[in-house]
Amino acid sequence: MKWYEGITRYQWLVLVVCCLGWIFDVFEGQIFVASMRDAMPALLGTGADNPAVSKWNDSAFGMFLLGGALGGVFFGMLSDRIGRAKTMVWTILFYSLFTCLSAFSKEPWHLVALRFLVAMGVGGEWAVASAMVAEVMPKRSRAVMSSIFHASSVFGTLLAVAAIRLLIANEEVNQSLANAGFEGWRIGFAVGALPALLTIWIRWKMREPDTWQAAKERERKAGDSSEKTGKLSDLFDSANLRNTIICVGLATIGLVTFWGIHIYGKNALLEHAKTEALVANGLDAGATAAQKSEIWNVQAKSTIKKAEMTSMAINTIGGGLGLVLFGWISNRLGRKGAFYLYHIAAFICVIILFKILIPGGASAAVLMVFLPIFGFFTLGMHAGYAVYFPELYPTKLRGTGAGFGFNMGRLGTAAAFFGFAALANPPTPINKALILSPLYLLALALIFFARETRDSELPE
Repeated sequence: MKWYEGITRYQWLVLVVCCLGWIFDVFEGQIFVASMRDAMPALLGTGADNPAVSKWNDSAFGMFLLGGALGGVFFGMLSDRIGRAKTMVWTILFYSLFTCLSAFSKEPWHLVALRFLVAMGVGGEWAVASAMVAEVMPKRSRAVMSSIFHASSVFGTLLAVAAIRLLIANEEVNQSLANAGFEGWRIGFAVGALPALLTIWIRWKMREPDTWQAAKERERKAGDSSEKTGKLSDLFDSANLRNTIICVGLATIGLVTFWGIHIYGKNALLEHAKTEALVANGLDAGATAAQKSEIWNVQAKSTIKKAEMTSMAINTIGGGLGLVLFGWISNRLGRKGAFYLYHIAAFICVIILFKILIPGGASAAVLMVFLPIFGFFTLGMHAGYAVYFPELYPTKLRGTGAGFGFNMGRLGTAAAFFGFAALANPPTPINKALILSPLYLLALALIFFARETRDSELPE
């Protein structure tokens, strides 16, 4: 049978609900990425290119990653204990509430602290939804369905891009909001309250997977801790330790490179637009800081913002294709073969974009052709976490294991960004990407020791 044949209406419903939760989850994270050159400068009362803005944004990334790590582990364990559907409701309410509250930030540290709380829900929702999709789908469909689930994240990014393009990059709308006493980036965060409505549908339609209910029944009958669900220490016993190390290692590399490399694909057309703005005013890279600030933050601000959002959208669309095709590729090359392909190609793409095309002044057309390829490989590997991690753990540990593996990766990423924020002269996005790019090659060693799970049933 084809992967889509024989799928019941309820199984499709589970996929749709989990995808919607993940879409809004990513929106809550990416609304900050799309507006960070506007929100933090507004709170600091300075221009977007002030080094203080970069420091605060790196701190916000660090807190977001710490919150995701804590939330992913906590809510992953909770989902093994009280159920997937119930825990998903809590995660969505968590990230919706605190994203909305971000709209009322008065100081930079307010936004940084709220990023931590938003991320707790964000990290938890992925752990719960990825486990649920894996458990509800038949074996022949699992890899593709899990890839579709993770690929739906691109719609969250595109929603964030659309919101900021409308609220900030559109001069007419931006001016109307300013005249009414509103700032566009605040409206973007306020919209984050809407996903809370999804929880009503979840409570009405979703039921706990049969495998989870069977695991809870085994726990009840055992009468001791041998079948206890969501037991964190079990991740480090002899049966699971290697899997846990592989999951944490792959996720750490994937998340560090996502936040330190992939998201800066948006800088490709941004840097091109900044250069074009200088040329249009008869200036070049040797212009004074005051001249550059006047052009980039006042005269050409809207044009540059549109270029940044266009770049982000194209990069994300390429990433979405990489995500949705991971399952298909992994069914043919194996899970390990797919990871090898994506990591090697990602390293090559980073060198081409940040070492050759952007510094070499490549045309906008060339950048727009290459960005989807860059996005395909630098983001696409993330679908592998939704496909692969749940296949490594038994039902009683699936939410805990997948959540711990994916979200502990955020700790290494947080350390990297706190380190960048602590530097007297933080590296530019281009240099940051080049510094981090060898991590893709380090992943190859981890993949070598990983266990192949293609064509395997989920462990009970």
